[in-house]
Amino acid sequence: MQQNKIEFLEEKAKQVRADIICSLASANSGHTGGSLSAADILVALYFEVMNVRPDQPKWPDRDRFVLSKGHAAPALYAVLVHKGYFSRDHLWTLRQAGSILQGHPDMKRTPGVDMSTGSLGQGISAANGMALAGKIDKKDYRVYALLGDGELEEGEVWEAAMTAAHYKLDNLTAFVDHNHLQIDGFITDVKSPEPVDEKFKAFGWNVLCINGHDMNEILEAVEQAKATKGKPTVIIAETVKGKGISFMECQAGWHGVAPNAQQKEQALKELGVEVNV
Repeated sequence: MQQNKIEFLEEKAKQVRADIICSLASANSGHTGGSLSAADILVALYFEVMNVRPDQPKWPDRDRFVLSKGHAAPALYAVLVHKGYFSRDHLWTLRQAGSILQGHPDMKRTPGVDMSTGSLGQGISAANGMALAGKIDKKDYRVYALLGDGELEEGEVWEAAMTAAHYKLDNLTAFVDHNHLQIDGFITDVKSPEPVDEKFKAFGWNVLCINGHDMNEILEAVEQAKATKGKPTVIIAETVKGKGISFMECQAGWHGVAPNAQQKEQALKELGVEVNV
């Protein structure tokens, strides 16, 4: 049963990556590399970990998710479609005027989006607020957030890290999509946040380091986070920017560039997924 579950999640991640490629190609703009690197984490959360009801997006007792690296919205949108929050046809309206799918998540437009994000560094503070509210209201829901490693260069991230530890937010789990690249190159060349694990430890967090493309490791880390009491957990997920597409992998140039028609077809061929647009 466990192997069947893992195979299902891996296949779902392929489908999500295909939809990311096609929605970005349709928009002719957007963020490709960081959406692809985050796909496995999002699939694991929405299809195995989180307690949500797609037919009741505002269900008060749902688990919450905050995409702090809001530019990876195409990955979140594709996952929400596959989970059943809204029709797949919306993917082909990405970034269009009037669309429910804007370039960054909008909680007032998009079913399933718990927090509007885009200005880097702010999402993790919003996740703190949700987790603290859960504690005050004595609710059992958990809060998950996904940050980019380049985002860790924002000072607000570390204010939030200190706050989460101070309030012992053990109902909060943050992921760091550690793909080592940002729009201008390697994070270590732009403004290095390393060592990421030691920094979070110093701020009082439970720290787990995993392969962010291994479904078993993602799920095991989440279970460890749930079992940890008295402190928040950060899961530092080693990932590959542009994961799954050979000519996009480990290329900073694919941070904010959409594939053209030929590149889209090549990417879908590599994924082995057919998409009807």
